[in-house]
Amino acid sequence: MPFPNGSELRPSFVLAALPGPEGAQAWVAALLCGAYAVALAGNGAVLLAVRLEPGLHTPMYLFLCMLAAIDLALSTSTVPRVLSFYWFGSGEIGFGACLLQMFLIHALSAVESTVLLAMAVDRYVAICHPLRHAAVLTNAAAARLGLAAAVARGVLFFLPLPLLLLPLPFCGPRALSHSFCLHQDVMNLACANTTPSLVYGLAAILLVMGLDAVLICLSYLLILRAVLRLAAWKERLKAFSTCVAHICVVLAFYVPLIGLSVVHRFGRDLAPLVHVIMGNVYILVPAVLNPIIYGVRTKQIQRTILGLIHVGGRTSQ
Repeated sequence: MPFPNGSELRPSFVLAALPGPEGAQAWVAALLCGAYAVALAGNGAVLLAVRLEPGLHTPMYLFLCMLAAIDLALSTSTVPRVLSFYWFGSGEIGFGACLLQMFLIHALSAVESTVLLAMAVDRYVAICHPLRHAAVLTNAAAARLGLAAAVARGVLFFLPLPLLLLPLPFCGPRALSHSFCLHQDVMNLACANTTPSLVYGLAAILLVMGLDAVLICLSYLLILRAVLRLAAWKERLKAFSTCVAHICVVLAFYVPLIGLSVVHRFGRDLAPLVHVIMGNVYILVPAVLNPIIYGVRTKQIQRTILGLIHVGGRTSQ
């Protein structure tokens, strides 16, 4: 089938930057760099603390390590490219690099959603069936679940997204709405029938992130019912306090995800600034907040990190 005039199968795309003078963009780049540094340091500290503290070698903290590794991979697959755009003006991204980045963003997001669901199940079993918790959720089971999530839900569900875009021609403007490549953003620039790609993309998100969100809510409804059956208020607060950090992490992931989806589907008339900000929030907020949330809530992590800082300070002297 002939392609429209001026169409290309392998175009380059132009990344979006925050509109404004160069001085303002320099401040934006500095802010993104600072947030990225916090994400690297925070998630790296969580990984190191769990590795060094034997008391944290439990499924819950193995899942937390998976979250930290995913956040490191997700932010590293996007932020350095964004910073090179702001600092060196390299605003174009090749077709293959764009599809690879798009796959990594969606696949890693799917794995993170699955890990959040596994953590919700862990909290449900620990509170509602405490005597069976050690037998049901072992470290080996947590490791197998993480591997299964990475392969089955991340790769198998989201590998078709770039493959469906691969044969499409692109014509006209190639300016993206975000500072990185997302499926719907790239798909909207194609000058061909994108219905199969649109339907599959929506189905994949609903079957992974949508289903996970429903199951997480169901887990917490069952947890809330079990907690309310406890006689003493102190017991109720103690039981539910073990879930506070996980609830905050779930909100830090799903609120930006929902906001970005709403902007994509209903915000075409919004200012470009909104699209760029929402994209950066989606990438960076979970990576920055997750280690802070668990660092504040977990005394063992605090002690291990402070001990490392103290030892490092003494060594430098």
